Amino acid sequence: MARTIAKDHDQKRAQILKSAARVFAKEGFDRASMTQLARECGISKANIYHYYDSKDAILFDILETYLRELRDLICGIDMEGLSAPQRLHKVVAEILLAYQGVDDEHRVQTSGMSALPEDQQKLLRGYQRDMVVFLSNIISENAPEVFKEDAAKLRSATMSVFGMLNWYYMWNSGADAAAREDYAKLVSNLTLHGLQGL
Repeated sequence: MARTIAKDHDQKRAQILKSAARVFAKEGFDRASMTQLARECGISKANIYHYYDSKDAILFDILETYLRELRDLICGIDMEGLSAPQRLHKVVAEILLAYQGVDDEHRVQTSGMSALPEDQQKLLRGYQRDMVVFLSNIISENAPEVFKEDAAKLRSATMSVFGMLNWYYMWNSGADAAAREDYAKLVSNLTLHGLQGL
């Protein structure tokens, strides 16, 4: 007879992913063991294997869940009625707010994705690409004459914005929502107007 799925299956799975992200971020994916994961989760190693058959499967689920949910959140922002500059402000702020509370997942994304098979990396990079294209289109709307025939410059501008947001995550990860919104204004004003916009 097939084993039934417990009522709290999704909750326990989410707990395993959160705890595993903490271990992978602290120890590094290669050095982390299933024993460490079980200890961090407060469950037996056998119980972890009930949910995941390998450490690699846990890594993929952490990143797939994190990046898909981030992509869906960012690309699903309601922009109706907003001007191009307002859209940029809104997206930059939402990205920075979405980073709050997911430092471990973000760190694992940066350091652990290369440990996965190429087909899984391709899927995850697709989520990242969706967000890059979404932000890139908004940046382009704000200066179409600058970027009309210069895709390389547009990509550089887009990745520079992500770079500024990732800098904030690295050095101010404990910042509250108000501080994040203030920094988001700085980034979007700097992007829109250069130093004179500050």
